[in-house]
Amino acid sequence: MLDGWHEFYGLLGTGAAALVALLFVAASIGASVMTHTPESANNTRTFMSPVVFHYTNILFLSLIALVPTLSFEIFATVVGIAAIGSVIYSMAVVIRVHKNPLADTADRFAYGAIPAVCYAAGLVAAVFLFERSVIGLDILAGAALLLLVVNIRNAWDLMISLARSANRPPPSQS
Repeated sequence: MLDGWHEFYGLLGTGAAALVALLFVAASIGASVMTHTPESANNTRTFMSPVVFHYTNILFLSLIALVPTLSFEIFATVVGIAAIGSVIYSMAVVIRVHKNPLADTADRFAYGAIPAVCYAAGLVAAVFLFERSVIGLDILAGAALLLLVVNIRNAWDLMISLARSANRPPPSQS
């Protein structure tokens, strides 16, 4: 059933890998504006870490989907286990984003709620896949694609934040 999806997952995984690599480059360039304060560590955990996690998750899904000898039951099981862990992680992110004073409504949806919904859809897809229903493939593809698009938005939001931080004048010392 996955034969027709080879190009989709190949492109999805390539895009996720390239974007996470670019994020690492941008973060290393912007490292000078990241301070070693507890607030900065919290913001990194709240905003940067989920973006890396989601890109890695998309890459993992794509690689698993491209394994030619993987049985459909094993594929469904791996997708389901990954989705359960990702839902749990996403719920922790939802809580962190909601508590963060820097987060606006768009951030609460893009960093928190939408990824959680995508992973929940991945869990639903795994159930359909385990039953060998082809609708599971469509649900999984839609969830992965939405997660990639939202993550592109989040990476852009991070880079804009880093650029703004880099251009702020240093606080004056009295």
